[in-house]
Order: sequence, then structure tokens, then C-alpha cells
Amino acid sequence: MPRGHHHPLPRRGRLLQLAAAASGLLLIALLVLLPAAPPWEHTTAPASLLRAAVAAHPSPDSYARPCANHLSLSLHRLRAALSSLESGDVPAALHLASASLQCQYDCSHLLSLPAFRSHPLTSRFLDSLAPQTLNAALKPPSSAPAAAFPARIRPDATVCKPNSGVEPCGYSTVQAAVDAAPNYTAGAAGHFVIAVAAGTYKENVVIPYEKTNILLMGEGMGATVITASRSVGIDGLGTHETATVAVIGDGFRARDITFENSAGAGAHQAVAFLSDSDRSVLENVEFRGHQDTLYAHTMRQFYRRCHIIGTVDFIFGNAAAVFEECVIKTVPRAEGAQKRARNVVAASGRIDPGQTTGFVFVNCTVDGNKEFVELFRTKPQSYRLYLGRPWKEYARTLYVSCYLGTVVRPEGWLPWQGDFALRTLYYGEFDSRGPGANHTARVEWSSQTPEQHVKHFSTENFIQGHQWIAY
Repeated sequence: MPRGHHHPLPRRGRLLQLAAAASGLLLIALLVLLPAAPPWEHTTAPASLLRAAVAAHPSPDSYARPCANHLSLSLHRLRAALSSLESGDVPAALHLASASLQCQYDCSHLLSLPAFRSHPLTSRFLDSLAPQTLNAALKPPSSAPAAAFPARIRPDATVCKPNSGVEPCGYSTVQAAVDAAPNYTAGAAGHFVIAVAAGTYKENVVIPYEKTNILLMGEGMGATVITASRSVGIDGLGTHETATVAVIGDGFRARDITFENSAGAGAHQAVAFLSDSDRSVLENVEFRGHQDTLYAHTMRQFYRRCHIIGTVDFIFGNAAAVFEECVIKTVPRAEGAQKRARNVVAASGRIDPGQTTGFVFVNCTVDGNKEFVELFRTKPQSYRLYLGRPWKEYARTLYVSCYLGTVVRPEGWLPWQGDFALRTLYYGEFDSRGPGANHTARVEWSSQTPEQHVKHFSTENFIQGHQWIAY
């Protein structure tokens, strides 16, 4: 999992202690003196908490990258949460505040700092509304899957390899096409469509915050491949910086393409795809990697009919993500005659009980690839696959009507270390099928989720997909 970079802090003198005390008094004054929010029903106190959190939020300019990037995104999300709350969109406000809290944590944890003063205020806001939202009227499931892409797409930009024999196109790299897209493309105006011809594109791609509603369209999984090989520990890179494709701009969509990190089984954390994009949709996309393949970092994400390949914690992060009809396969972790594997699919990084985050797998297949299955049959005790382990204290993961292959361990789930998070996590299954669906042998700290509770984790109720997935 991601490793923090610890920087020793200088000792604080008496003067700094006095300054900290003064800042605390200032925050109390802000909470008392902040003007009252407009009298919208049930939102006045939460709105005041959000205003106080914005006022107490650290300035991104006071920090170097990557901490400044985390704090900049956090502040954007926090302000958007207040705007959503005032407009009456409580679920969006909670998702946005959940993302802000994660970004605040990322920075303070990275620098081994105490939590920022905005952190407890954001947490209190989540706690003030999350229970009401959970108990709100549930939306019924859709009778048919919504089409997330139009039948015919006219590209705004085209990418192809030089001398590939493809008709002349506008760009030779995906990043150049992204850079050419207009900033803040509005959802009502559709997406900025980038068509990427078949071929292997060796590059790292970043879709920044201002590049909203980018639609990336390839010519098929395995045919159009974006690949790179960054990994943690090389040139001082952290986990975020290893991503082959990193998306921050909201409204991102991708179809018929492969994202790969080719660092290999012997590398440390090496991300193929990282997303902070709210209301993002990925369909028929392949994610290839080993440790930490898919980093669903924050916000609402929807994956349909995707292929996800990895070894350790290869789906991880603190997003609210739904995986529908995906094929999830593990591969051996090491090379040579002594290779063995204790692999884990999902590592939820939920850090607060009020966060509207977690991983939901619906009608997915979880198994090993051909090589892993063959090795498992030879040495079943040496080749193991677990459904998840708790990266953070309030980890939440649910498998609904999934096929679990023979390589899935009977106990199902793996502890992180000792009894960490075992009393605060939520790990559930409903209607699991296949040889790995051993309900009676599961660890005692997991659940067989009742059907009436599964409804809370539907695409409609967990990520409000009925409002934004349909094209």
C-alpha cells in the first residue's frame, strides 16, 4: 500500500505553542461569530460547519507539491460541498466533503503532521447528515442498465501512432490531445471526445481538475494500450505519482481501452489508473498491473464490464465506487521457482465513519488467471486470494451476487495487522456463488448482508447513478 514520506519536524518553542493556542481561540470565535446560513430546512447547522471548515482550511500555497495538490483539491471539494448543500443536493455535499477529508488526511499524513483544524469540522459535518441520508427513502433499482455512451460518437480530437497507416490524425500522444481540450467543458454541452487508434502509447497521462467531461475512446481492450512503468521508490516517487493515467477532472468517461503499469511483479506500488473524478464512468476498460493497479481515490465512480488484473490490494482507495459485471483476476506475485502468493483484491481506505465511501462489486467474477489457477492446484496453501483487507479503520466493501472462483480462501477476508479495524470495518457478501463462496467458513468479523440492506448499496442509492450515468 502507499507509503508515507516522513519528514522530521523542528521542535516547537513556547512562542509556537502560544500561537497554536491563539489559533484555537480564533477558530472558536469563528464558530460562534459566523453568520447564520439561510434557513433551509435541516441544513443550517451543517452549513455553518462547512463554512467554518473552509475558513480553517490550510492554504495550499503554504506547502510544496504533492501536499499543495492535495490541499488545493480539498478546498475545491469543500467549497463545492457547501454550494451543493445550499442548493439542496445533500448526497453530493456528503460525497464532496468525504473527498475533501481524504485529501486533508493525505497531506497531514504525508508530512507526519497533526490533523488540520479543518479536519474535525469536516468530520462533524459528515456525522451531522450521513445518518439522515442513509435512512432516506431508497430509490428502486433500474429495470434496465442505462447506456453510458451514445451509439455513435463523433470525436473532437484523434490520436494515432506516427507511421501507423491510420488516416492522418491530430495528435501522436494522448496527453497532447488532453492538453488541447477546452477547460471546464460543461456536461450539458456533452463531452470532449478523444478517439485513440489501436496501438501502444508509452506515456503517463494526467487529466487535471480543469479538464472536465473528457471522453477517452479506444478501439478495444488490448488493442489500444496506454502503458508506463513508474513505481514507488524510483526517483522518490509516491504512490500517486506512479499512475500511468491519473484523472482529476470530473465527468471522465473511458471505453474500449487498456491502462497498464508494466513495472512488474517485483516492483513496489505501481498504479495503472488513479481517479479523483466525480461521476466517472469506465466501460469495457482493462486495468493491468500488480500491486495497487486501480486507485479509486475519491468521489463517485462507476465501472462496467471492466477487466482488472493485479496481485496485492489491486483495487484500493477511498472512493464511492460500484463495479458491475467486471472480471477481476489475480496473477502470481513473484518470478522464479520459489514464487508464492497471498493476494488481496480490495483495500478500502475509508478513514471516517461518516464518509459515503466504499467498494461495491455487483455480478462480478473473482478468480485467478490461468497461471495462478494452475499453481493453486499444485500448492493450494501457497496461492491464496482474499476478497479484501482493511487498509484504514472504517473500511467498507460489499460483494453482491458475485461468482467467486476456487482460489478464493474459505475465510474470505484477511486482517491488515492484528485486530486493527476488525470492530469498525464493514465487510459483507450477498448471494455469492461458485466454489469460493463458502459462507460458513468466513471470518467472524465479516457479514452475510441481509437483502434489505443491499438496497442501500445499489448504483441508485450509493452513488446516485440514476442522475448521471445515462448519456
